[in-house]
Amino acid sequence: MKRTMIVAGILLLGAGAVMAQQEIAVQQDNLMRSQAKSLYTVIQKMTKGEIPYNQKAVDEALTNLEADVAKIAKTFEVNPKQDVVDARYGASQKVWQNKADFDSKIPPVQKAIANVKGKVKDLASLKVAYSSINDRCTDCHETYRVKLK
Repeated sequence: MKRTMIVAGILLLGAGAVMAQQEIAVQQDNLMRSQAKSLYTVIQKMTKGEIPYNQKAVDEALTNLEADVAKIAKTFEVNPKQDVVDARYGASQKVWQNKADFDSKIPPVQKAIANVKGKVKDLASLKVAYSSINDRCTDCHETYRVKLK
């Protein structure tokens, strides 16, 4: 009976640890998805003419990007050592192998957003803003994002 209780306790602890790791991975994935929504679902689609230009939506997307990018270092402090189930992209283990370099990619994105925020007034300036921000995002994605599917 005592052995059964010990084994059950160990299994519960193990399951709890796995669930905690998955929760961290989900938080990281959700943060990246939120940024993708702002940059690609709103801004990029406007630059391509897939959705009409909307100043309010642009301003909101830039504000959301600014807030989300500020959360990257903290959200990626812990290595969940697993990916989100059925995710298309995930974080490379290089994030935690070279955390200082990973973190150094954040300020240029923040600067790119700050440089365009409040200055986007039409489609032409939105295209310039998109390129500027996306180029800085890509700097990090080339090294620290992996395609899972």
